[in-house]
Amino acid sequence: MDHLDTFHRGDGWSNDGPAGYTQMDYYSGSFAIQYLQLLYAKLAGDSDPKRAEEYRDRARKYALDFAHYMDPEGHAIPFGRSLTYRFATVGFWAAVAFAEVELPAPLSWGVVKGMLLRNLRWWSKHPDVFQPNGMLNIGYTYPNYYLAENYNSPGSPYWCMLAFAPLALPKEHPFWTSKEEPHPFRSATPSLPEIKALRYPLHIMVHKAGHTFLLSSGQKCHYPLKSTQAKYGHFAYSASFGYSVPTGGYTIEQYVPESALALSDDGGEMWKMRRDVENAELNTKDGSPYLYSEMRPWSDVKVRTWLLPPTDEAPSWHLRVHHVQSGRALQSYEGAFAIKGTAKNTGRALGALSSSSPHEGIAASQASALTVSEAGVVGIVDLQAPRLGKVLEVDANSNLIEARTVLPSLGMDIEPGKDVYFVTAVFAMPASEGWTERWRRAWEKKPVLPTWVKEAMR
Repeated sequence: MDHLDTFHRGDGWSNDGPAGYTQMDYYSGSFAIQYLQLLYAKLAGDSDPKRAEEYRDRARKYALDFAHYMDPEGHAIPFGRSLTYRFATVGFWAAVAFAEVELPAPLSWGVVKGMLLRNLRWWSKHPDVFQPNGMLNIGYTYPNYYLAENYNSPGSPYWCMLAFAPLALPKEHPFWTSKEEPHPFRSATPSLPEIKALRYPLHIMVHKAGHTFLLSSGQKCHYPLKSTQAKYGHFAYSASFGYSVPTGGYTIEQYVPESALALSDDGGEMWKMRRDVENAELNTKDGSPYLYSEMRPWSDVKVRTWLLPPTDEAPSWHLRVHHVQSGRALQSYEGAFAIKGTAKNTGRALGALSSSSPHEGIAASQASALTVSEAGVVGIVDLQAPRLGKVLEVDANSNLIEARTVLPSLGMDIEPGKDVYFVTAVFAMPASEGWTERWRRAWEKKPVLPTWVKEAMR
């Protein structure tokens, strides 16, 4: 236990890896560290009361952050490794109940109960998690070995059983007797901020315009994990659209630059995306948080990146600003979120967005690309550089949630010795009641780049 305590960084957050790395995913909470600390607090509280109370206190602090990873509909934002454990992502709430830890407001027993049960209901709507013999498969919402890690086995999906710890509680426990309450985002008086900067995991949590997602910079795995760039290096991770992993090592459609900037120096055969970064920082300017980081995919290429969350004026958009300094010729592609790419009625590839098909289709032009499907709307715009918009038909089974997706993207060649700024605005509106009447107006209201960013670009 003394060794486990060395992983703790602050506010209940523990690192899942050695010093020098920031790796804080679901292992920090639901899969392992918080979960096991809470079991210890319950089972060894009498023999080690001081440590037990410390673990309970860590859980109280962590819970106020962890609530932001939960979508009000029940899904937890997919981030990091081992997501074939599925609803183990809400294991933290199960462990809180088992350990009988009362959390600070607004996290009542009814809210804790709702966090857990809504997630189980979300998963109940995805029957493809089962094999024909009734066993859980390796994958996420459907069987998917592109997602899998090299340590996965047929038993790995059964980590999901961590979510059932409250079954050990008597029926008189307040977890069971309390009425289920909505996510604090959906309470009559919302009691959690729509945007929250988390110091230790280097995340900016966002719940705006019906979309729950996070911005990320600075996390990485401490060993050569499969698809590590996708699991830790993306700019953003969405509860509604999931994330995408590469399916192969040839062509941009196999690399899938979803929420990433991909660079190639060999004519587009091999692509590099963000994995290791330098000088990752979480800062605040004019009352709003932002993330800054640097990456060096080659010794003569440096990319500085700023990530900015949505504003009240443009709540469906987030901003990414990249300063690319290159000593070699490069090709570049940057993607928004991947989105379901098939037509609702036919299951075939989406056609063009048009007056006869105003709520289903794709569109691309100079400096923008857009996709509308039954999953909602995703688009990308460059507010400055003359990048070409394109909707990439990325490989099937690359996305965790949807088996067939497309990726609104921007592409441009970069000449050696040139400094280039990309000012990227990413639009996302998950499907919800009335979204077909709202999306176009929201899409047309582009975000404004803050003055301080413009000054930094000079």
